Amino acid sequence: MLKKATLGVLAVALAIGVAVWLDYDATTADAIQFQEGDVLFVARGDTLSTIIRRFEEEKRIDKSWPYLLYARYHELGDSIHFGEYSIEESVHIEEFIRILSSGDHQIQYRVTIVEGWTFRQMRDVLDQTNPLRNITSDWEDDRIMAEIGQPNLHPEGQFYPDTYFYHKGETDLDIYKIAFREMQEQLDHAWENRSEDLQLQNQYEISIMASIIEKESLLKVEEPQISSVFNNRLIKGMRLQADPTVIYGLGDQFKGNLTRKHLRTDTPYNTYTRSGLPPTPISLPGKSALMAAARPLQTTAYYFVARGDGSHKFSDTLAEHNAAVRKYQLRR
Repeated sequence: MLKKATLGVLAVALAIGVAVWLDYDATTADAIQFQEGDVLFVARGDTLSTIIRRFEEEKRIDKSWPYLLYARYHELGDSIHFGEYSIEESVHIEEFIRILSSGDHQIQYRVTIVEGWTFRQMRDVLDQTNPLRNITSDWEDDRIMAEIGQPNLHPEGQFYPDTYFYHKGETDLDIYKIAFREMQEQLDHAWENRSEDLQLQNQYEISIMASIIEKESLLKVEEPQISSVFNNRLIKGMRLQADPTVIYGLGDQFKGNLTRKHLRTDTPYNTYTRSGLPPTPISLPGKSALMAAARPLQTTAYYFVARGDGSHKFSDTLAEHNAAVRKYQLRR
């Protein structure tokens, strides 16, 4: 009977002791030891338990069990973010768990996808981006599209060009998924705000037109005007005659100098030899090109030619256009 009473007293004392310790505001001696320049990497699948036990091995703490007990008692650490953390001073267990749960102090990296790039250029850049985990370099384009849930969609023009932030441990497929979702949101917005007389039939056609506008224009301010020329041509049944579509269709055959022979070489993308839009986008269009495709400026122009300074001369008639070609192209 006495033994049972003694054990009961000890159990109560132990419980009180644990409770006191768990509510104790730990001194710096109880803190997890970090110093300036330290980088902590939390991998996918790591739990608070594995991290705390690793700290014991690394001599950042004396024993792991009090910290694990603290976390369990206070129901902390159920959700932590993977990635790299820059923690440059010692922290108490509660603050450390808060950091992992909130993502504070995470080291961010960035990769920029440029407007007007092709999907091939996007792939090349992501293949070479570190410390992004590259898992798709050996994949065919079709597999990437299947992995993002679009197995029958051509990848060109389907990823939004922007600067994307990521953490160590994330993959290039993560970037593809985010960029695809962002492009769909931008297309939805453009389609919802389209002009009434727009000749494009759906969001995919907006992405095609926007990709051509993106390649034709160096000046954002001219994009709605270039869109107007193409929209006017579609209304009248004229061919688009857009040089960038010819170049895209030539692929590796194009060496940097577009010739009359190229313009006469028929491919599915040659808008000199074929009417209407090309079968897919030819680049990754940005927001302004998407909105220009959806809301072309109201003009009577059917032609434009580069002046040589990044801007274009727009013309209503073929005679005016030929004169502009002589002035800005042939003379130059």
